[in-house]
Amino acid sequence: MGILDTDRRVLALAMARMADALGNSFLIVVLPAYIGAEGRVAVESFTGPLAVAGVDLLTVTPALLVGLVLSMFGFLNSFLQPFTGRLSDRAGVRKPFILGGLVLLAVASAAYSVVSDYRLVLVLRALQGIGAALTVPATVALVNELGTTDTRGSNFGVFNTFRLIGFGFGPIVAGVVLTQFGFDAAFAVAVVGALTSFALVEVLVDEPDRQAADAADDLSVAVRGDRGLLDPVFALGVATVCMGICIAMFATLEATINERLQQSSVLFGLQFGAVTLANVLLQVPVGNASDTYGRRPFIVAGFVLLVPSTLAQGYAPTPLTMTLARFVQGVAVAAVFAPSLAVAGDLAREGESGSTLSVLTMGFGLGTAIGPLASGFLVRYGFAVPFAVGSALAALALVVVYTQVRETVENAAPLRPTPGD
Repeated sequence: MGILDTDRRVLALAMARMADALGNSFLIVVLPAYIGAEGRVAVESFTGPLAVAGVDLLTVTPALLVGLVLSMFGFLNSFLQPFTGRLSDRAGVRKPFILGGLVLLAVASAAYSVVSDYRLVLVLRALQGIGAALTVPATVALVNELGTTDTRGSNFGVFNTFRLIGFGFGPIVAGVVLTQFGFDAAFAVAVVGALTSFALVEVLVDEPDRQAADAADDLSVAVRGDRGLLDPVFALGVATVCMGICIAMFATLEATINERLQQSSVLFGLQFGAVTLANVLLQVPVGNASDTYGRRPFIVAGFVLLVPSTLAQGYAPTPLTMTLARFVQGVAVAAVFAPSLAVAGDLAREGESGSTLSVLTMGFGLGTAIGPLASGFLVRYGFAVPFAVGSALAALALVVVYTQVRETVENAAPLRPTPGD
């Protein structure tokens, strides 16, 4: 099954997610430039020692204030997703949540142009986190409900591919627009991305009929499973947190990595993008294959690859070996992501896709928020330490998925001929 064979509604959701991701990743580059001495938002009055009861806890720096703005989005987005996913289950609809979230993203992006107070920037980024929390679980749930066990892996492969294209190109476009046209134009691009997504969903996506989930009043997440120690979706959520940490810890270490490898920022950008490139190339074929051969083999193989590819980054001696390690790490993520979402979709009870799949989307968002903070703290103990810790987390995730996640595709074809065939 190729991209052109995908349900047009899934394809429209994928294109909408690409436009939205491009606009949002745009802000990862634009906001740090907007805040501080070179931008429009002054933060000097907020810097200095932070004391509680006369004890200095830490020194607030401009970099810390920028990090707080960026992290605000990730943490609010992640922690609210189970609640917004459950609300969409209870309502029995998805599109109002998707469209409402996109409106919040667009309004906040437009408002940045008229804001010069750091506290208001923080509020706007929080509103965008809430907007993303409304949009992501409902979108993923709708992709799930528009598929079946035979097509779910492929649908998620297509969806993730377009999302990653938007996320990958956003920072590149942002740099060009910011340099040539300034902040107002950059924020306008983010607004256009959200509004384009709104139009695509509103015009091209017809919501399937469904009943509101009867069991949706319970906001708890199932932890214990019927056949094992952990519920398989919860197990995949834990593993996804570990995976997100592994791939996100790289960004914080740019200056250290460039100095260690004697390389330019261009090579760092190539290494950073290698994970995205591998995902763009492999999400669709892996998703297709998981519909035929089963989900579990790819998930397990992905975490097997994640362990050495994460550790290798701590010991890479040249820019080329670092790039290769990042690419292999991207292959690992591609092997895990679409099949994991498909497993959650296969196991979701009717009408509860939002809350079930939000466990994974929350896990990934939480991992990518924790990763940069963890590496920034751990690198003080040695360059290889963050990657060694990430590799240990990947090994833990491997054990969890190998022992707790069962196959959900009935009569899956074997990946290799069995004896006697």
